[in-house]
Amino acid sequence: MKTSVRFLALLCTLVPALRADVTPAPLFTDGAVLQRDKPVAIWGQADPGEKVTVTFGEQKRESTAGADGRWIVYLDALALSRDGTELVIAGRNTITVRDVVVGDVWLCSGQSNMEFAVSRALNGAQEAAAANFPLVRHVKIDRTVAESAAVRVRATGWKPATPEHAGSFTAVGYFFAREIHQKTGVPIGIVHSSWGGTPIESWMSTAALTSDPAFAIAGARWRQMVADYPAARTAHESSLAEWTKAEAAAKTQGAPALAAFMKKSPRPRAPRGPGDPWTPAGLFNGMIHPLLPYGLRGILWYQGESNAPRAAEYRPLFAALVTTWRAHFGQPELPFYWVNLADFAPADDPSGRSYAFLREAQTRTLDLPNTAQAIAIDVGERDDIHPANKQEVARRLALIARNRLYGLVGDDSGPTFASVTREGANLRVRFTHVSTGLIAAEKPPQALEVAGADRVFQRAKGRIERDTLLVSTPGVKEPVAVRYAWENSPEANLYNGAGLPAVPFRSDDW
Repeated sequence: MKTSVRFLALLCTLVPALRADVTPAPLFTDGAVLQRDKPVAIWGQADPGEKVTVTFGEQKRESTAGADGRWIVYLDALALSRDGTELVIAGRNTITVRDVVVGDVWLCSGQSNMEFAVSRALNGAQEAAAANFPLVRHVKIDRTVAESAAVRVRATGWKPATPEHAGSFTAVGYFFAREIHQKTGVPIGIVHSSWGGTPIESWMSTAALTSDPAFAIAGARWRQMVADYPAARTAHESSLAEWTKAEAAAKTQGAPALAAFMKKSPRPRAPRGPGDPWTPAGLFNGMIHPLLPYGLRGILWYQGESNAPRAAEYRPLFAALVTTWRAHFGQPELPFYWVNLADFAPADDPSGRSYAFLREAQTRTLDLPNTAQAIAIDVGERDDIHPANKQEVARRLALIARNRLYGLVGDDSGPTFASVTREGANLRVRFTHVSTGLIAAEKPPQALEVAGADRVFQRAKGRIERDTLLVSTPGVKEPVAVRYAWENSPEANLYNGAGLPAVPFRSDDW
């Protein structure tokens, strides 16, 4: 009898331990920023059937966890608030999320140029030391690859823009948020979910990747990589062993010899295979899906370098990503702004034009509503894929947002190709976004080419006449097409009076 009593007492102590605590999604931590002026979803996990109460200010909502343990409530639209408020989530246990403010939340995603930290940016140490914006807050989503749509993901928790934390923020996201906050006073939340060296198909949902039969090529390419992986891994291990021996030998010859070896023979790159961040939909599943349906003001995107060798695929993929992300977040008109790739000359592109075609694919995606791009053709570094001047890139993104969303009207785009007409041996190019003038910085217009019916482009000279550009070259008497900045790393120097660079363009479709 005593044994039975002891067993029952032990069982009673174990039962609470078997219950799952109510836990909110990882974006709901101290210092969170909630999106103003629209219904706000709060969600998380609990025991199946457990009742959950969410309280924020004067609003209280209740939910019951489903069979999978997931629960969600929606708060009515919230007014801007700079004063921290407690978000209380209660079930069998109670969680209090402190210092929650209401402002605008921007999702920042893409590859390494979005991942690029403030500490690495131009004057990064000084920028981080000067950060004193407690209402600009940043949360970093952990790198996660998932084969299917994940419910949860690890994150750093919300951090304020102070010298202690700002150095690790996404530079583009932080400088953008700082600009908007300084001009408007609105609290800005940065949800940072990026991974360097990743292609667009990794960031697309399965629904997006199956929305067009043409996208099947991405899946087929990946399946071939996986099939080839065992043999490729064996070959890699062998080449890595040989490389390691050669590196050791170079070290014995001193630092100059080692540097010369590393430049001539970089470390062999491991092959891609299962679990790799190039897995189609892998990063959407692991790093975007767990954020749904957090309220957002907009999305900032900086990606495309990894797709440059396949620029023809990029335009429909990118359009599908924009459309489906909006649908997944339940905001079909969500502003989506991106960075048009900066000038850079990859060593593995003998054509010298792969980035030009990728930039064009980005520009053509402007056909979608509520989209815009910041041109970065003049801030890159020919031999470095990561330009340090992220401040200027972010400023141009902020100009777009200020003009289109925050009522601070001003120029947000540089000269954009509108039309071309032939005048004898010349081509006259007309632009939009030149009400402030058309100028060439420091020297006559550069990076111009024209071609005749033979489709052979030759270097050309340009002359600005008011808000048009007259282009010609002696070698083409009857020109039919013109291009500007149509190279990986052109000397692009055409601007409008607001100091915004012209969008690279071509009048042909060859």
